[in-house]
Amino acid sequence: MLVPPGFSPVRRPVREPTLHIWYGESMIQITPRIALHPEEIEEHFIRASGPGGQNVNKVATAVQLRFDMANSPSLPDEVKQRLAVLAGQRLTKDGVIVITAQSHRLQERNRADALERLVDLIRRATRRPRPRIPTRPTLGSKKRRLESKSRHGRTKAMRGKPGLD
Repeated sequence: MLVPPGFSPVRRPVREPTLHIWYGESMIQITPRIALHPEEIEEHFIRASGPGGQNVNKVATAVQLRFDMANSPSLPDEVKQRLAVLAGQRLTKDGVIVITAQSHRLQERNRADALERLVDLIRRATRRPRPRIPTRPTLGSKKRRLESKSRHGRTKAMRGKPGLD
């Protein structure tokens, strides 16, 4: 039996995960000062896991979004540092953030969900953390601490062997 390329000998065509890169769209606005160029974001469409009947086996609806944070000219260095901490396990050793969206049945909804999650992550990284201002302990807390220490000391002193008077 002669099998054409791209088809399995059983029944269906074999589909590779497709790669889609956004071209020709407007800039993705993160904050008034930060915008990402769509060419900085790559999308791979993969098959989703979980329930979904035959649709899950036939259609690559899950989206794997990749953003090269380390080489992005759009982000300032301090935002990149905070973004690396916030990304956690989603950040690869090469400095690429990988976000997978597969909660929806439609590919377009998964694309929008993944992009929304990336934008939210970058927005959170743009906020500078408020510096902690150390506070002095109150007079009452100092007194309570010293009273507790002396009470504990008295308790420990009672634990000794009885004296030979």
